[in-house]
Amino acid sequence: MQIVDLTDNHKPLYFDCLEDWSEEVKEAGDHKATWYEKMKDKGLRIKLAVDDNGVVGGMIQYAPIEHTFVEGEDIYFIYCIWVHGHKEGRGNFQRKGMGKALLQAAETDIKDRGGKGIAAWGVSLPFWMKASWYRKQGYTKVDKQGIQVLLWKPLSDDAKPPRWVVGKKKPESIPGKVAVAAFLNGWCTAQNMICERARRAATELGDQVEFRMINTFDRQVHSEWGITDALFIDSKPVRTGPPPSYKKIKRLIANRVKRL
Repeated sequence: MQIVDLTDNHKPLYFDCLEDWSEEVKEAGDHKATWYEKMKDKGLRIKLAVDDNGVVGGMIQYAPIEHTFVEGEDIYFIYCIWVHGHKEGRGNFQRKGMGKALLQAAETDIKDRGGKGIAAWGVSLPFWMKASWYRKQGYTKVDKQGIQVLLWKPLSDDAKPPRWVVGKKKPESIPGKVAVAAFLNGWCTAQNMICERARRAATELGDQVEFRMINTFDRQVHSEWGITDALFIDSKPVRTGPPPSYKKIKRLIANRVKRL
């Protein structure tokens, strides 16, 4: 395989998180492209893993931590490493070393750019973005929020560990209405899809539903809430991993409408 930098011809594929074959991905709108345009001059780096047949099977995206939703300084933050694992589309590329190759390429790049360390996040449960995988690559846990684990690898003696932004408040209910609040950073196609599904469902259910999208790309807004990407219905969080379907989101909102 080869690890290459993102090029213009691969941008549409990157915006779809390598799932350009999926009809569901189209529900995510253009939030990822908008986020990219904001981040491309802030040190955002994207690398792709390409197999011997020229097919892109994996990707990694990372940026200086000062421009992300994690607190830290002089280190880089990895948003995610994604290796395509579906039978549909380009096929399953997992368990072929692409993830490790992408991480190693990013680490080399970050060292060359003078980064003092690397932060990443994973989940403590055995599914997507496993924290245990990062630990096998030499990363250690420094912070945790629920099932989300923040890990890092220092590259210099004076590197300072990162930390999660502590949540300060949650969206409130609205008397006489169902309040739907979608927090959106833009970096994650799956979370963008959830936001658009919630917006669509709220609109279709009429005036009894109040939809609000909170853009957390602005660090001040993010610091105010301590939330990056999330969905709340009447101040209660909705589990967003794996992404709930449009039908499920609409049903959850409709059930609250019936209780008004």
